[in-house]
Amino acid sequence: MDRSARAVRPPESGHYAWRDRPPSARTVRHAWLTEAILGIRAASRGTYGFRRVHAELALG
Repeated sequence: MDRSARAVRPPESGHYAWRDRPPSARTVRHAWLTEAILGIRAASRGTYGFRRVHAELALG
């Protein structure tokens, strides 16, 4: 393996640390928001647009 290819390859220990790390707070919030949006859209049978979905999210 030449030196340039080795320079861009991350160490294996970093990969395993990343793989075994729990999801970040941002990832958890994103998953929650996606589920909430899908639930609102399903409850409205797909008729709500982004403005009404946003209003529903703001109302709680």
